[in-house]
Amino acid sequence: MSEFAHRAGATLIRPVSRRRFLATLGAVAPALAWPDGLRAAVLEPRELHFVHTHTAERLVVEYFRDGQYLPDALSTVNHFLRDFRTEEVHTIQPELLDLLHRLAGATDATRPFQVISAFRSPKTNAMLRSHSEGVAAGSLHMVGQAIDIRIDAVPLPALRAAALSLHRGGVGYYPGSNFVHVDVGRVRTW
Repeated sequence: MSEFAHRAGATLIRPVSRRRFLATLGAVAPALAWPDGLRAAVLEPRELHFVHTHTAERLVVEYFRDGQYLPDALSTVNHFLRDFRTEEVHTIQPELLDLLHRLAGATDATRPFQVISAFRSPKTNAMLRSHSEGVAAGSLHMVGQAIDIRIDAVPLPALRAAALSLHRGGVGYYPGSNFVHVDVGRVRTW
């Protein structure tokens, strides 16, 4: 881009290669062929409601709108789901938020997700691992891909069953500790 165009705030439009055009068309064409209802469902806004059991913080956040994740909302979620022991913030994978959104729909939840544990720093994970056999050394909590939750008014077995029905990621059942673990790793259950 020329210095003048850069200073003037102009955008340089480069020709699109045939390969890039066809790749883009290939990615978009299936969505255009979807029935209107399905296309609307894919593009509809996605909102989550949380309460953190350790910090008592609450969050209602729309994180997806008009077919896009909202960066400011994702940053807010990252902070909310931080390691509350160390205050370390990490990126929470949007796929995990989508899983929670689907789970809320599958349970007809009207109450917020109660968050027991979301992101864990390696230090926190090691500390928890030294106190419990149920904490994995390579926990997906450490990479923002797992969360431990419950929902008031949704019995724990029903929450587990709904999570299993989605066939997405791992589902751990901890009735003694009153939570269900969900993650966006490979499909498995314990």
